[in-house]
Amino acid sequence: MGGQPVSLLEELTHRDADWGRLRALVTGLGVSGFAAADALLQHEASVTVLDRGNGTERQETQAGILGILGADVRLGAEHVAAWPLAAAGGDGTAPQAPLEVDVVVTSPGWRPDHPVLVAAAEHGIPVWSEVELAWRLRPRVGAAPWLVVTGTNGKTTTVQLLEKILRTAGLRAVATGNVGIPVLDAVQHPEPYDVVAVEMSSFQLHFTHTMSPLASCVLNLAPDHLDWHGSLEAYAADKARIYQRTQVACVYNVQDPATERMVEEADVVEGCRAVGFTLGTPGLSMLGVVDDLLADRAFVAERATSAAEIGTLADLSRASGGDGSSMPPPHLVADSLAAAALARAAGVSAAAVRDGLRAFRTDAHRTAVVAESEGVTWVDDSKATNPHAAQAALAAYPDVVWVAGGQLKGAEVEDLVVRFADRLRGVVLLGADRAQIARALSRHAPKVPVHDVGVADHGDMDALDRIMDDVVAAAAAMASPGDVVLLSPAAASLDMFPSYGSRGETFARAVLRHLGREEA
Repeated sequence: MGGQPVSLLEELTHRDADWGRLRALVTGLGVSGFAAADALLQHEASVTVLDRGNGTERQETQAGILGILGADVRLGAEHVAAWPLAAAGGDGTAPQAPLEVDVVVTSPGWRPDHPVLVAAAEHGIPVWSEVELAWRLRPRVGAAPWLVVTGTNGKTTTVQLLEKILRTAGLRAVATGNVGIPVLDAVQHPEPYDVVAVEMSSFQLHFTHTMSPLASCVLNLAPDHLDWHGSLEAYAADKARIYQRTQVACVYNVQDPATERMVEEADVVEGCRAVGFTLGTPGLSMLGVVDDLLADRAFVAERATSAAEIGTLADLSRASGGDGSSMPPPHLVADSLAAAALARAAGVSAAAVRDGLRAFRTDAHRTAVVAESEGVTWVDDSKATNPHAAQAALAAYPDVVWVAGGQLKGAEVEDLVVRFADRLRGVVLLGADRAQIARALSRHAPKVPVHDVGVADHGDMDALDRIMDDVVAAAAAMASPGDVVLLSPAAASLDMFPSYGSRGETFARAVLRHLGREEA
């Protein structure tokens, strides 16, 4: 009996398919765009690349490489309007010949309302993320399973924890996606991995359609990137896509009911389980904390009556720079439990999870202690690029001089200020959207002293050093013994700094100069 003919894109589900018949348009020539175009060219697809072009030497070099490999690279603003997929407008100019393409592979920086992506939708042309392309470029047989993580905050730490646990278990594993190597490189590595830990953003999930991970996790949900998604509902819907087609375990945050609802509504592989993690005592099919132990009641045979020890709070204290006696930050405990659940879903033993957590050390710029002097602790949490991330840091300290501000990206700070107003001993503001934070402070913490240092020119490192010296001096004047001066901006850094890492490093240098531990 004859059936419906299989389309080309339905055939392209593994690397051994006939990719040479594909005509692909790659939008954006950043890291993911270059990797996508390069991968498609390796598999003999016809590739056109569009980018507005910023004239940098790096981009020109990448364009030249792709051109040599056979891509049609078109740099310039004239190439990123609705053409080449939409009909010409009525401005009297001669229409440019439209490209004939089967699929658009887009970069995270391109919003769904971009004219090219809108035109693709209008013409029925599918749009893929580079993650969707990577999933389709896995080998037909023996592909490494994926353990995937998303959430507003904690993704990178969780994936790094997961990689450490998997490697401690003796598996050839890699952290990839938005951390480590690009996911396209991971799936095509000449020495195949046993398992892949993938950090995924909501941008990537929006255009990912066929991924079927072994286990998946949404760590938490809070307003972020609303300028890209348009609404919190759309942002949450894209995060929830990570649970679709999960095979073994959908891991959710017991303290964040939105993540459990996502699991309940997901269309998963039959037999897939819901597994929770909690900072409290774990119930059945959960991981949590009992006294000073991390406990697993999800992946043990006798989970109805017993639990397996998978680590200690002392291990996590040392992982975050403590001596083992201080309490670790709550967000690190939560991230560790999530990573443990994903690893256990992949068959890793409780002992290997414990050893992996014991060997782990946190990344830079996440509640990292810069210095302690005269009873004041200076902490770099520059990685807190949204209010939800700052919430995790502010919750860890009882008395705080808060350094905040930058690009809020449409996020609100009212709830953050209300929740932690009684902990604030002073606030130092900087960056483009500092006035929004100042207004929230005036409404909800009017007695807290606030110092506004303004904004410096992006890329002028001398100016940035000077403004951070002002930040540190103002914070020092507000701080008393027992206080923590906390750089946890609740905002992105790109209004002033090249990255959140640069912001944290500039802060740390200024602290050390102020304390006389580094030459000015």
